[in-house]
Amino acid sequence: MRKNKEVSYAKGLRNVMALGFVSFFTDVSTEMILGILPQFIIEELKATRTIFGIIEGLAEAVSNILRMISGVLSDRLGKRKIMVFVGYASSNIVKPFFSVARTWTDALAIRVGDRVGKSVRTSPRDALLSESIPKEHMGKAFGIHRTLDQSGAIVGPVFALLLMSLIGVSMRDVFLLSFIPGFIALILLIFFVEERVGKRREVKIMGGVREVLHRDFVLLLTILAVFSIGAFNFSFVLLRADELGASGALIYAVINVAHTGIGIPAGALSDKIGKERVLIIGYVAFLFASIFCMTLKGSPFYAVLIAVVYGIYMGIAETVQRALIPEHTPSGLRATAYGVYYLIVGLCFLVANIVVGALWESYGINVAFTYSSITSTAAIIGITTFTLSKRR
Repeated sequence: MRKNKEVSYAKGLRNVMALGFVSFFTDVSTEMILGILPQFIIEELKATRTIFGIIEGLAEAVSNILRMISGVLSDRLGKRKIMVFVGYASSNIVKPFFSVARTWTDALAIRVGDRVGKSVRTSPRDALLSESIPKEHMGKAFGIHRTLDQSGAIVGPVFALLLMSLIGVSMRDVFLLSFIPGFIALILLIFFVEERVGKRREVKIMGGVREVLHRDFVLLLTILAVFSIGAFNFSFVLLRADELGASGALIYAVINVAHTGIGIPAGALSDKIGKERVLIIGYVAFLFASIFCMTLKGSPFYAVLIAVVYGIYMGIAETVQRALIPEHTPSGLRATAYGVYYLIVGLCFLVANIVVGALWESYGINVAFTYSSITSTAAIIGITTFTLSKRR
């Protein structure tokens, strides 16, 4: 019996690794583009910064909304891999079209198309990950995937920079070349990722959503929403770093390295001591990052410290939150649950960035980061209470 479990775990781990490398090469492809896209849209396509913000906002909003629909559809079909493939394939086909974009509306259409592909694949992919590995190794599995995925975010911009600075490749050529790592990802997905066969379910969108929204899952989502509504993204850390006299590129690299390095340890620790407890550590790291942004002044070193703490928060939260979902989800509805999770957290995250930006601009840095400190403190209290109630 023990030997069968070991074989099952080893087989599942291979699936997790394969999905991780699919995400790695896809992220290399995506980050090759995202690293130079703002400059391309603003300088070459002559769009304003406001228009660039609209492009990114619309793209992410579409992605968050459609993730729930793709999750329900995956549960209804009892299929994961085909939807994951369609999502990755559509993104990798669409992104090279930036090379022929002539107006910002072209860029908007391509960016939205890329995010539609992401929305199609994300919920089924996370469900497939969770179904590939035993419950007691769930945190480690998501940590491995998070680390490989985020490693692509480090390699991609570096690869694009090398192509442009050493070989003289243009931005438009970089967009075309981004197809190569994307194509490698599809090959890995076809030949190395195994389906986890499920049962077809006669699930309607709202029917499936109602079924996953039982008491504990609603409480968990509420806590995640409270945190996310104040969880500013890394761009605000880069803005603060600029005020402290640090290089934005350096700080972005530090965030990504810390994010990547903490994923596997955080996931493995969550399997041992409990995912909620490790998530509290991540939320406390964000709280300290917010406080440091307010209080540390006068030295570029402080920007590096903030970046490290913020990267640790990102690595923990994005690993452990995803690993928590299967623990509160009915069998066969994991993709639906992930869809609901991404919708709620994504929309709250969008609100957070609007609110923090507006507070910073209108009332100053202290008010902006005090707001984030309050929401993160409330979430820490909430997840602690939730954990204690589960133990009882």
